[in-house]
Amino acid sequence: MKDPAFLFYTSDFLTGTMFMTNEQIGIYMRLLCSQHQHGGIIDKVTFNSMVSTHDIIRSKFIECEDGFYNERLMQEMAKRSVKSTNLSKAAKETWLKRKNTIVKQTDTIALQSQSNSNTIPKKKRTKVIRPENENEVINYFIDNGYRKEIAIKAFRYYNEADWHDSKGDKILNWKQKIQSVWFKPENEIQKAKTLEQEKAEKIKAFQSQF
Repeated sequence: MKDPAFLFYTSDFLTGTMFMTNEQIGIYMRLLCSQHQHGGIIDKVTFNSMVSTHDIIRSKFIECEDGFYNERLMQEMAKRSVKSTNLSKAAKETWLKRKNTIVKQTDTIALQSQSNSNTIPKKKRTKVIRPENENEVINYFIDNGYRKEIAIKAFRYYNEADWHDSKGDKILNWKQKIQSVWFKPENEIQKAKTLEQEKAEKIKAFQSQF
């Protein structure tokens, strides 16, 4: 006994036939009914005579060796055929081939995706090194022969910027940044002493003139 009906989703149908004329919708409905009543496949002669030059209708069907079928309707018929034998032998074979092809393609894509994820090297996290506190920076300056007041200035400058430099780039290693920017001759302790001595000598020489 033939299955007397199939599930009809009105919202999907209206969306799928949005650009069809009323005549084309009528032909499309007759083809769906024909597919359902003929076990899932419309023979090529019947299909071509009904569709004629309506390419928009033809695009809704898939061609196989035995004829044409609408894939969505085939799915709905297959669901209902679980409790019956409404699909014809040719339709079942066509549908099984179609399903197996889709499964194989899906598996291939999944394997390729997994292979690609395994071959792409994971980006390593760059470790950010920051001083624990201001005293650590001061001690680092003094140990390397540089002035305490410059150390305080450097620490406060970067700490207020959440340890980003003047360009907005994150400082990954604070000691390297200190060495490249702040360890200059004019910031050395000995150089500062020399400058102070020269200043004192100039003042003394100036005062001796009076």
